[in-house]
Amino acid sequence: MSNNEFPTGRPAVVTCGLPYANGDLHIGHLRGYIGADAFNRTLETLGQESAYVCGSDMHGTPVAVNAEKEGVDPEDFALDWHEQYKETFPKFNVDFDNYGHTHDETNVETTQEIVRTLDEEGHIYEKEIQVAYDPDADQYLPDRYVEGTCPYCGAKARGDECDEGCQRHLEPGEVEEPTSTITGNPAEYRERTHKFFEVSEFADYLTDFLDDLEGTSNARNQPRQWIEDGLQDWCITRDMDWGINYPSGDGEAESDLVLYVWVDAPIEYISSTKQYTDRVGAEEYDWEDVWRADGDIVHFIGRDIIQHHAIFWPAMLEGADYNAPRGIAATGFITINGKGLSTSRNRAIWAKEYLEEGFHPDLLRYYLMTTGGLQQDVDFSWEAFQEKVNGELVGTVGNFWYRSLLFAYRNYEGTPETEVSDDVAERIEGAIGEVRESVNDYSLRGIGQAATRLAQFGNEYIQRNEPWKLTDDDPEQAAQVIRDCVQIAKAVGVLLEPIAPDKAQLLWEQLNEDGSIADTHLEAALEAPPRTFEEPGELFEKIEDERVEELTEKLEARVEAATDDGDEDETESDDTAADESDSMTDTGDLEPLLEERIGFGDFQDLDIRVGQIETAEGIEGADDLARLEVDIGFETRQVVAGIKQLHDLEELPGEKCILLANMVPAELFGVESNGMILAAGDQADLLTTHDDAVVGEKVQ
Repeated sequence: MSNNEFPTGRPAVVTCGLPYANGDLHIGHLRGYIGADAFNRTLETLGQESAYVCGSDMHGTPVAVNAEKEGVDPEDFALDWHEQYKETFPKFNVDFDNYGHTHDETNVETTQEIVRTLDEEGHIYEKEIQVAYDPDADQYLPDRYVEGTCPYCGAKARGDECDEGCQRHLEPGEVEEPTSTITGNPAEYRERTHKFFEVSEFADYLTDFLDDLEGTSNARNQPRQWIEDGLQDWCITRDMDWGINYPSGDGEAESDLVLYVWVDAPIEYISSTKQYTDRVGAEEYDWEDVWRADGDIVHFIGRDIIQHHAIFWPAMLEGADYNAPRGIAATGFITINGKGLSTSRNRAIWAKEYLEEGFHPDLLRYYLMTTGGLQQDVDFSWEAFQEKVNGELVGTVGNFWYRSLLFAYRNYEGTPETEVSDDVAERIEGAIGEVRESVNDYSLRGIGQAATRLAQFGNEYIQRNEPWKLTDDDPEQAAQVIRDCVQIAKAVGVLLEPIAPDKAQLLWEQLNEDGSIADTHLEAALEAPPRTFEEPGELFEKIEDERVEELTEKLEARVEAATDDGDEDETESDDTAADESDSMTDTGDLEPLLEERIGFGDFQDLDIRVGQIETAEGIEGADDLARLEVDIGFETRQVVAGIKQLHDLEELPGEKCILLANMVPAELFGVESNGMILAAGDQADLLTTHDDAVVGEKVQ
């Protein structure tokens, strides 16, 4: 694993978490795949040799369960979705160098080879465990064939994950009150012999690994708590037919167990890279230089699978003598009205739906990459989408491109014959530096904003110099201004290509440049544009209010229908109101209690975290507002709070606080607030913890 700044001179591989081959893709899925694509494209503009690989996750009980419901073979079921994904991703300019799947021959062989090595090196052992069993169906129940209660938080759990509560990985036998999804009857636990990967032995290695890991802070910080709590060994086999068979050793009989899906799924990253090398040849790209030597491996994943990628996966790689990831970037979720997207309940903006509405894919790419930080949740609305497109792409980038190139064409038939000014060249160099800094910070937002800010500078530059007034009075200066603007326009296109590749290519062609803008490096932003080009056209189209109203009505109707269908599993609170005579406080001056109660599910929707204030300063021009930076374990949040007059801000750094983390970001006095500090009463008595709660720990 290399930690030199990009570009390193070493080959890189960029991956994204494999999509389960069991349902349509929505924009929540696309955020990660587009993000990894944009990161890979940016590496290539820096001159880094890089490949973007992925594949469909064909195994696991979700696929088997859904195939069974449809009465088809799991392989046929998964392959059908795999082919649909292969068709969908390119429509959003997600350009994989190789896209395979976990059931192909390469991944089966690679998986069994790695597991066999782990076994031979003494990292795998057998153990008798309790496995759910359905006596009516006369079969053992792996993962999603079991539903019940999470032993850690009490929320509903399915098989190997508490997906509606604490999101912990659950081992076989941990789910309480198990029920069979096959018959709906209570299941019973019976002893079975399974294989375990000795993850606990890698605790020291994983601690060092996390110390060096790049990417988002949540990917580095979350796993530390799991290590401190004591790592549990992972059961890596399951009682089912669909999957990759556990490899038999010399003289051993073929096992009747298949490997747990989280064994073979990440190994597809290696297998897909192998397939890329097989296709282009090792002289062009050698998979072993990345996975066996010291290449740069970068994973983009959803934050719900951090444990698998930052604990289980690097331990497997170390045990089998493979290279470890350099960076893990864990993205936040896309929500609608603050609630997560749901494939099963049709609460989503579907990928095919977006295209059918006639929107260009680059608009969504830009929106997803520049709205909030990578690890923040993004609450999607058509109004916010319209505002981003009309304000930044149409109003800033498109407006500058068009007005500059049109003026240049009409007055000079292209680029004026003079050199770019030193000041403008310096500003473009600064934008290039912003891109370099952003890619090393894993900030896709920073990459996109570098291009937009440069276009904004161009708009201000042309407006300030008013070349249309100079053409008669000072034609030499007019030519200089337009020469600078054409250079800025070209630079904006080069910088924006990783985010909006089609639109950048269109600009490239309008400038009469040869070849593909995707093949250029960042330095091309400073190379002189062609002397002549044709009359340009508009690159972006404004989204009208009527269109947004129509789309919003459709979305609201769908969300309402999903809620009516039981989307929220609400349970009444077990708490009962205390008798007023038991109260030891005079409540006369307090606000009355709300009559309306909420269910436990509603409370779980609130992501409340223990934080620690790092900095606190007043906001200029605001009497009551202060800007805080709050460490919540996974990241540091900027929060605006109305405490300027109520607290000595200099004394706040180092203080523990309680922060509502999944509030939609808001802008106050020009400062974005990403969360809410909880306080009591008119004097804003900040809530804190009694004992030494860990920063980032959830309040529950």
